[in-house]
Amino acid sequence: MKKDDVRIKCKDDFELAATIYRPEKIAGAIMIAPATGIKRTFYNSFASHLAENGYGVICFENRGIGDSVKGNINAINASLVTWGELDMPAVLDRLKIEFPNQSYHLVGHSAGGQLIGLMHNAKDISSMFNFACSSGRIRNMPYPFKIAAHFFLGFFISVSNFFFGRTQSQWVGMGEPLPRKVAQQWRKWCYGQGYVATEFGDEVNEHLFHDLELDSYWAYATDDSIANLDNVNDMISVFTKIKTNIVKLDPKELGKKQIGHMGFFSSKNKELWELATGWFEAQI
Repeated sequence: MKKDDVRIKCKDDFELAATIYRPEKIAGAIMIAPATGIKRTFYNSFASHLAENGYGVICFENRGIGDSVKGNINAINASLVTWGELDMPAVLDRLKIEFPNQSYHLVGHSAGGQLIGLMHNAKDISSMFNFACSSGRIRNMPYPFKIAAHFFLGFFISVSNFFFGRTQSQWVGMGEPLPRKVAQQWRKWCYGQGYVATEFGDEVNEHLFHDLELDSYWAYATDDSIANLDNVNDMISVFTKIKTNIVKLDPKELGKKQIGHMGFFSSKNKELWELATGWFEAQI
């Protein structure tokens, strides 16, 4: 397996930082779409595992995150909508160039699976494997976590944006600093129903959420207060035609200390990765 760091140019000429994993023999190609504010290095071990199992992989950072910060983060045209409409389609196009004549798949972590319907080329994706992908609706979160979520979304984002022009989410253990509009939309969508559906008819007028018919796998951890079953179902409800498989991961049943919102991709839980490789093998 070989690994290369590259830049991917979007339709508006913004360049994203990405890493390509090249297997010796290829069985298919996978795009890893990250969670909000998470750098691509977080997925390195998982991406390497996929490549070692014969999959060409691209992992990337959305504009405004990590190495995809160009100039002043406060001046970047970044939002959840631009991530889905501009960044993710460009990455998929590069995946197709790097690994031609393959079946193409998506691994979505949280936001990475939420935004697929904003991609104009999403119909080129044969299947999707999601972990911790849900609407993140605050209404469905349990206490006391709901109180912390209200603080972050309802107070911290506004105050941080006012003083710094961006959300200093790293101060509260929420990944990288977020461009202002990314955090604003995150707040709006989590207080609504169906997450991105909150934006339909407003900033989102064209999308494929009602057209995609791909097979999809939705894994969630029982110790994840964000992507609980109610919120997973709320997100799935936005897709009217996809075929869904919902899988519960209980850390106690699996002999794990915790999985939570992030733990699936940890090398400590690498035996769980066979869920992903097994899923993709069945799709090809």
